[in-house]
Amino acid sequence: MKVKKNLGLVALPLLLSLGVVGGIFIGRYITHRSLSDKEEKLRTVLRLIESEYVDAIDVDSLIEAQFPELLNSLDPHSAYIAASELQSVNDDLEGSFSGVGVSFQILNDTVNVIEVIPGGPAEKVGLLPGDRIIKADTASLTGKEITTDKVFKTLRGVKGSKVELEIMRYNSAKPLTFDVIRGDIPVNSVDCSYMLNDSIGYLRVTKFARNTYNEFFTALNDLKTNGAKKFVVDLRGNTGGFMDQAIYMANEFLPAGRMIVYTKGRRPENENMAISDGSGNFKDAEVTVLMNEYSASASEIFAGAIQDNDRGLVIGRRSFGKGLVQNQTELPDSSAIRLTVARYYTPSGRSIQKEYTRGKDGKYELDIVDRYTHGEFYNADSIKFDKSKIFSTSNGRTVYGGGGIMPDVFVPEDTTGYTSYYVSVVNNGLIQKFAYSVADKYRGMLDGVKSLDRLLKVLPRDNTLLENFVSFAVKNGIPARWYYINKSRTLLLEQIKAMIARDVLGYPAFIEMLNHSDPAVKRAVDALDKGESPIDIKLKDDGKDAEKNGKTALLDGVNLYLPSGFMHPHIADCRPLS
Repeated sequence: MKVKKNLGLVALPLLLSLGVVGGIFIGRYITHRSLSDKEEKLRTVLRLIESEYVDAIDVDSLIEAQFPELLNSLDPHSAYIAASELQSVNDDLEGSFSGVGVSFQILNDTVNVIEVIPGGPAEKVGLLPGDRIIKADTASLTGKEITTDKVFKTLRGVKGSKVELEIMRYNSAKPLTFDVIRGDIPVNSVDCSYMLNDSIGYLRVTKFARNTYNEFFTALNDLKTNGAKKFVVDLRGNTGGFMDQAIYMANEFLPAGRMIVYTKGRRPENENMAISDGSGNFKDAEVTVLMNEYSASASEIFAGAIQDNDRGLVIGRRSFGKGLVQNQTELPDSSAIRLTVARYYTPSGRSIQKEYTRGKDGKYELDIVDRYTHGEFYNADSIKFDKSKIFSTSNGRTVYGGGGIMPDVFVPEDTTGYTSYYVSVVNNGLIQKFAYSVADKYRGMLDGVKSLDRLLKVLPRDNTLLENFVSFAVKNGIPARWYYINKSRTLLLEQIKAMIARDVLGYPAFIEMLNHSDPAVKRAVDALDKGESPIDIKLKDDGKDAEKNGKTALLDGVNLYLPSGFMHPHIADCRPLS
């Protein structure tokens, strides 16, 4: 049976338009070709603007300004990257830089913080995902004139230099101000790995960069050396990256002949299927995967391979829902486009891409807000599945396509301890500031502390620590309201200790401290201790199971790859970072 090619046809008019307009825009570099009537028409219009328009117009600038709109009109993830921005956009996955440490998206003429980079300068002073940066020093970062390039130039800078950020936060009526000292942005993909107990290892993967699989594999083996036989892979907040890294990671847990992912596009080279080759070192290890609403793309590929093959449990909340694959192409002027070239499908045959409308209707960007408004963060029953997109895992469990991956075990967002007092101290960055002051005060005593357990024994007792924090907050304009303080007591102490641990021992200790009471981590440990995480796929290495898995009848003739051969440079996310 031939592969069906109709999935991309609805995009044909816009893609053809892109080809026509793009051809004209870079036509100066292509001299030995004839122009179509439409290309000649566009060239004529541009000549008229340049020669006869009432005001002098820089046609090159006019053309440059239209590229982002053109790419954005195709789908939410195709993007144009100006030459001045290309290095900065690539740095997150390829290298390192000095900046404030946030990834962002410009929506509704506003710089929206998508992710605060763990261990970075912005995280240290208290910036949060969802913050809207309205000013950096004296430079406004709002309005129709704001561009990614301007944000990069404003937020990045010399290591050690200071930038004052003014932000708006959803629960604050007034702007908040943070002084951020620019620094080196951590580029590790696996930013935390340690033993949760004698037999369970924990790994937190924050992105899928060039070296993610190598870091992941090294961490797995280190944990195994320390006694780990079961694993918790934390992909919460991981917005994606390179597809091949997710494939290599999934291959570690699967026997030979298991589908990991397949992609379908208009061109044959974008129709590929990755099959596990049986070389993984952890095929008999139980595994759970943690996800939330910010887990996207490559994260969803890994989780989908584990879930659809009944290889382990996915725990947490519904993932983002990005099932589009981009290729990055550099243009002759050193700019680039990231163009959606395929859709990817999990082994059961489902696309997890959530619905979108071409153009800018705003609904796609507001999807996470809608989930929160409808109560999905707190109640799994608030999620409405599309009953027309029902699929089955290897063992016949029902899963749904469209709108992300629904976890096998739902864990609601934990708001225990949230009070108006807690919100006030968080919005003013006082937990971070107080923790640093404590770490600084006891630094001489803490120099020899090498473990979180030892640190917690050295710190002042809980009552003393909390009273000192409340006094610190009073000095910084937050009055003591003990009724609310006591309601938030556990949460405040946990976060204060976590921040102190970060300042003394580093970011992994911060995550380890927070995980002590994290409901999703606790649920994962419980599932592994009780043997709930499925590994009942009989671990066959005969390669025949792939024929029965993942709607492969639709895939006759596609390019079949073992993970070691899947080298396509597909990109699963393109959120800018500063």
